[in-house]
Amino acid sequence: MVKNWAGELPDAKSRLSYIARLTGEAAEKVLNNVDQAKAHHDHIISETRRLGLLISQDPGTAIAKGPVMKFITDVEQASQHIDQNLTDIMMAQDFHDLTGQVITKVVNLAASIEEQLVQLLILTAPPEAPGKLAPPSKTNEPMLQGPVVQHNGNPEVVKGQSEVDDLLASLGF
Repeated sequence: MVKNWAGELPDAKSRLSYIARLTGEAAEKVLNNVDQAKAHHDHIISETRRLGLLISQDPGTAIAKGPVMKFITDVEQASQHIDQNLTDIMMAQDFHDLTGQVITKVVNLAASIEEQLVQLLILTAPPEAPGKLAPPSKTNEPMLQGPVVQHNGNPEVVKGQSEVDDLLASLGF
């Protein structure tokens, strides 16, 4: 029974750390892109307002003033909605802080459980077999599904998109 799940705790910790890292990177990417979009958006709205003021100050533009001013008003209204959408996207990223904290607690709990189980096994091992706990056999390894999160030492695992592209190219795709 112990041999069936002995390797699962380190794998679970590794997978949870992987999830925390990926969600953190994704949240940072979203926040950076929202910041850039807000800067572009601020520039568009300030230029739209500036153009509206210039048109309203020049009496010679009275003919074009109606449709252009309507466009400027429409852009200002749309900009308010865009700004609210960008703010909502940014605020939705607060999940990362919460999930990161939860995942960290679970990883620490798993590490503590693993350490306590190892100590329990050492204390309860028969005297004639100290330190001779057999590693899990290949047939009893956990069968967790999903991406490989630790590529080190495994030549069968691709390490990036370029290796996937090379493999597909070698197969004629």
